[in-house]
Amino acid sequence: MSDRILVATRKGLFTFERKGPAAKPWTITHTDFFGDNVSMVLHDARHGHIHAALDHGHFGVKMHRADEATRVWEELPAPAYPPKPEGLEENDMWGRPLPWSTVRIWALETGGSDEPGTLWCGTIPGGLFKSDDSGATWRIVESLWHHPDRPKWMGGGADLPGLHAIEVDPRNSAIVRVGVSTGGMWQTDDGGASWRVRGKGLRAEYTPPEQAHDPISQDVHALAQCAGEPDRLWIQHHNGIFHSEDGGETWREIEDVGVSTFGFAVKVHPKDGKTAWFVPAIKDEKRVPEGGRFVVTRTQDGGRTFETLSRGLPAEHAYDLVYRHALDIDGTGRRLAMGSTTGGVWVSEDGGESWIEAAGRLPPVYCVRFMAS
Repeated sequence: MSDRILVATRKGLFTFERKGPAAKPWTITHTDFFGDNVSMVLHDARHGHIHAALDHGHFGVKMHRADEATRVWEELPAPAYPPKPEGLEENDMWGRPLPWSTVRIWALETGGSDEPGTLWCGTIPGGLFKSDDSGATWRIVESLWHHPDRPKWMGGGADLPGLHAIEVDPRNSAIVRVGVSTGGMWQTDDGGASWRVRGKGLRAEYTPPEQAHDPISQDVHALAQCAGEPDRLWIQHHNGIFHSEDGGETWREIEDVGVSTFGFAVKVHPKDGKTAWFVPAIKDEKRVPEGGRFVVTRTQDGGRTFETLSRGLPAEHAYDLVYRHALDIDGTGRRLAMGSTTGGVWVSEDGGESWIEAAGRLPPVYCVRFMAS
């Protein structure tokens, strides 16, 4: 099991280590970028690097990298968009000009094991970037940015489209899937040279009926692929929970979940693709736990049945929302960690059956990552 967790928050990056007494085993051992907005963090065990993306608002997006042993940070170039062609008009869903600039880093993932320097980065307003040198330089994936269907993408809570889910197929690193809010799930089979939208079976109830099954209309909140059973994928959609058993070609909507099918986060067991975890909430304008009771739901049979897990979690007056990157699972499939918008961090050692509060008063949590050994 991994004994270290990175927690990116609105006011800094915190590292937790498992070294305390049994009643409270997790302790904050490092604080980096104190007071700064850390929108994304990634541990790259291939090189022992930690990557952090900072959102400085008016002063823009910054990228930093450190060796995990020394914690000496260096600033690296942030992904940058090409100049907008003269005369081109692109508007967002509200009719405002769509920026060709990096508003926020909203996804960060490593490439395959055969690509030791590769990183993938998703941004708002919907661009995908790739680095071949561990983040020292970035290039936009032009085949997706210039795809003729990309202007159809809309925004979600952030108004602008956000590319916030990236999954590299463990069998073939040239196969990459990305999720867009609201723009569907896209896949490349050739390392980014070409793309196709996928999503047969996904359903968007927020569109006119004739567009409900349009793959580009789908708001993919989070995407998870099982490393041990790569044809099994899960989507936490704005409209509900969906499962695929054929590598994302077709999807089955799962409706009988119990608490709620709405949420932002999903994680799948690294070896058993039928087992997945979700953190439910009241949909749309509410976005708080149902009945003020903070719970996690789990399926162990591919979505046919669900359990509601709550031991150790707030049972009343809870207003914790878990963002799409704020739930993580380690390589064993037994230890999970999550952080909430109210600054709570919880860890489970038994697959979600019970939870230990690691922190209760952090800033709002954007991303939680186990540091792989």
